[in-house]
Amino acid sequence: MPIRFYFLIVLILGGSCSQPQGKNSTIPSPINLFNPEGNTIETRFLPHEGFDRIRVEEGSFAAYLRRLPLKPDGSKVYTYDGRVKKNNHVYCGVVDLEIGTRDLQQCADAIMRLRGEYLYHSQQYEQIHFNFTNGFRVDYTEWMKGKRVKVSGNNTSWTSSTSPSNTYQDFRKYMDLIFAYAGTLSLAKELKSVRLENMQIGDVFIQGGSPGHAVIVVDMIENPEGEKYFMLAQSYMPAQDIQVLLNPLDKGVSPWYPLNFDGNLATPEWTFKSTDLKRFE
Repeated sequence: MPIRFYFLIVLILGGSCSQPQGKNSTIPSPINLFNPEGNTIETRFLPHEGFDRIRVEEGSFAAYLRRLPLKPDGSKVYTYDGRVKKNNHVYCGVVDLEIGTRDLQQCADAIMRLRGEYLYHSQQYEQIHFNFTNGFRVDYTEWMKGKRVKVSGNNTSWTSSTSPSNTYQDFRKYMDLIFAYAGTLSLAKELKSVRLENMQIGDVFIQGGSPGHAVIVVDMIENPEGEKYFMLAQSYMPAQDIQVLLNPLDKGVSPWYPLNFDGNLATPEWTFKSTDLKRFE
């Protein structure tokens, strides 16, 4: 195992992940391993003693999520209109990704944004597609051709509107359209169910509803015995920065969550069931 630098960080209100060891922790390390200088999920949150990050394929969605850029340690989560998130003791890292100035990029939207960003920057344009709540499928390849979506009540159709384009600015306009007409209800129907023991980075815990909620697995670690832990990120209402979630039930292992949780998964602002785990096709 490569030598790691271990950082013992005193508790800082709001931003830091350094916390006292939880009574129910099964991880043997007496402290959290946290590098405040790290600027990605991979470099800021280190595996606990005896654990290593699971292997992922270079260029995969999993590798992209693990390397998400983070704002400096201690940064606050802001909403779309510039306010600080009221419940600011639920996270320990803030993803450095602009969210726009409209109340659009909420929970499911943030997950679709991450998926879309990965596929766009890896030039997998034909894989970029999401469904509206009414079931209408919106392929980015059609958007690239200059087509736009016409919505009239429950009737939705494509119409030729502008010149072909594939600029990042046009991609962001596409994603804003998705945010406006999609959500947890549509995304829950798009994703396929996954058994908990088969979890992968990029999987999503989601409950469709009004409101519903969704969080995404952004990293995982395991030990030689096959014991696994995972890390979650979310956006929330109103639209706000994507944030790495603390584990509210076991501060000793936070921000990692045990894969062998019993029935319900308690996150700081929502409780999911193990059967809520789903995956992008």
